[in-house]
Amino acid sequence: MSHKELSRTEEADGSPTLFSTVGRSYFPIAFMARMPFAMVVIGVLTLVVAGRDSLSLGGINSAMVGLGTAIFGSFIGAAADRWGQRYVLLTVGLLNCLALLFMAWVVFSPLPDAVVLIAAFAIGATSPQVAPMSRSRLVEIVTTRLQGPRQPKILNGTMAYESAADEVIFVFGPFIVGLLATAFTPVAPIFGAIVLTLAFVSAFALHPSGRARRTGDAAQTPVQSPARELFTGGVFVVVLGVFGIGLVFGSTLTALTALMNDIGHPEEAGLVYGMMGIGSAILAISVALFSPRYALWARWLSFAPLMLGGATIMAVSDRLSGIVIALLLMGSAVGPTLVTLFSLAAERSPLGRSATVMSMAGSAIIVGQSVASAVNGILAEEVGTAAAMAVPIAAAAIVFVAGLLNLLVGSSARKRDLVHS
Repeated sequence: MSHKELSRTEEADGSPTLFSTVGRSYFPIAFMARMPFAMVVIGVLTLVVAGRDSLSLGGINSAMVGLGTAIFGSFIGAAADRWGQRYVLLTVGLLNCLALLFMAWVVFSPLPDAVVLIAAFAIGATSPQVAPMSRSRLVEIVTTRLQGPRQPKILNGTMAYESAADEVIFVFGPFIVGLLATAFTPVAPIFGAIVLTLAFVSAFALHPSGRARRTGDAAQTPVQSPARELFTGGVFVVVLGVFGIGLVFGSTLTALTALMNDIGHPEEAGLVYGMMGIGSAILAISVALFSPRYALWARWLSFAPLMLGGATIMAVSDRLSGIVIALLLMGSAVGPTLVTLFSLAAERSPLGRSATVMSMAGSAIIVGQSVASAVNGILAEEVGTAAAMAVPIAAAAIVFVAGLLNLLVGSSARKRDLVHS
């Protein structure tokens, strides 16, 4: 669902709409502000492989980006829940630009690999959590300022758009990295991420919709559920599923990098990987048209096997044309699965903890992507490209298993609801 289609879900009945509340500039700004976050893992992998001539070291550095995000991403979301998004985003955005600049320099310096790893960790630790904060911001606006019978429809449309935007960004981010690295130099994606952060993350932070809470104003004091409510089975299976999607992203791209490296063009891996974005973007957007009776658990279990099938086809293909077909098939499953997972994350977020839960899910993508990049990079270098091409099968299997676990979680929740009703 595009933001224009989203606007059609709000009738012109004289009451405030989401667009009149946040302003039409919000959506393009929030969309572009996501891009650096989706570029950094693959940008670091591409840069380190080119600068240090080691696929395994590139994978380990990608894993360090994920480790930094895993440790600090949820804390950034929690800080935004407590103190407001504006100052948090401006601070981490500036720190992230400095970390990216340091990485661009240190890779080609005589300093040891350990310093490169520290730079990668710093990039992950300071990554602005734009996507989860955008969801949290819009959900708060819809639920507090847009009261009325159309509120559920507006909220559903908003979440569909946000999830589709994430899917498009996470698939085409690596494509842009490949394009920049091929057209210019391997360091170009890093500088591109810096420019996008300074321009769009700052604009997102300063947008009127992200105005910080006023200290000491009781009306602005956030009401939050206990932190223990973040650690439930319902939240866990969603984070596990998103982590599995990250594994699919990372293992697929690293396998393609190994394949393209074998033929002498590793910088073009992102371009081939972008094929997965075609079906992914179309299906992610079309999720908004699904019937409400098509339950989220059923969507998960419908598309995860399709993803697994695509990964299997890719592993057994011996021609690039077969791999492209497999990527198109995987993309048609990844898109709606990711939309479903983020919809479940929004549904299961405890009161006042939405930015935290969304940051946990968003971080899980980066962590999965990074872990898979590291493991598959080492596997490709030590065992061979054929072994690396098989790893996406295991990654897709994790997404499917998480969907099965979600059935158990959903069943337990329904039983609790019946007991307390």
